[in-house]
Amino acid sequence: MIEIERKFLLVSDNYKKEAYKQTKIIQGFLNTHKERAVRIRIMGAEAFITVKGISNKEGTTRFEWEKEIPQEEAKMLLKLCEPNLIEKIRYEVKVGFHFFEIDEFFGENEGLTMAEIELSEENEEFIKPDWLGKEVTGDVRYYNSQLSKIPYRNW
Repeated sequence: MIEIERKFLLVSDNYKKEAYKQTKIIQGFLNTHKERAVRIRIMGAEAFITVKGISNKEGTTRFEWEKEIPQEEAKMLLKLCEPNLIEKIRYEVKVGFHFFEIDEFFGENEGLTMAEIELSEENEEFIKPDWLGKEVTGDVRYYNSQLSKIPYRNW
């Protein structure tokens, strides 16, 4: 239940041509404490509750626990979440042996597009497509829990 991921900004929307799937996501946070976040997410026809722990110093690794829940329960829990729900479209792109999840944000975070890649180990090598830009791994401003508190539009 350890998640290893890296985050990047994008320099173009060429990933859209390569995406094999796109899904609408609405999510909120029941808790955004600096040492843990509890997220409710509706992702297409599925819904989840997720607990994330504090990241390591580099921001690449942290504890993550996730469980699927009924969508009706998720809708009720979203009403209890802290202000500013996150709305985004997730594009999934396979590059080499890895999968990138690219989130195009809307609402208060419109204008932000970010790619994440999950890895098996922190120093794992992967192909960097031409649409991948500056790495923002470890910059807490880009955590969804923080985007719900201080939206991209307010930076």
